[in-house]
Amino acid sequence: MSKDNKAYWKRNLKYLFGLLTIWFIVSFILGIVLADSLNSIKIGGFPLGFWFAQQGSIYVFVVLIFIYMRLMNRLDHEFEVDEI
Repeated sequence: MSKDNKAYWKRNLKYLFGLLTIWFIVSFILGIVLADSLNSIKIGGFPLGFWFAQQGSIYVFVVLIFIYMRLMNRLDHEFEVDEI
């Protein structure tokens, strides 16, 4: 494996770890662990803890997919392995 390949995959794994950490915090920590504390705050009439558990983590996951796509497109372009 060349030096460029190692750098590419190291950065790719860094992106993956960072984005999955955000998703873990939103879905597990905010949606399960801190749900009771967050339920005192209401959004649209629903407790915030319930919202994170039912919808918030899904919305965050979809946004993270687009962020990952954008980061990988930049990374591919930087390492000249893009398709365009």
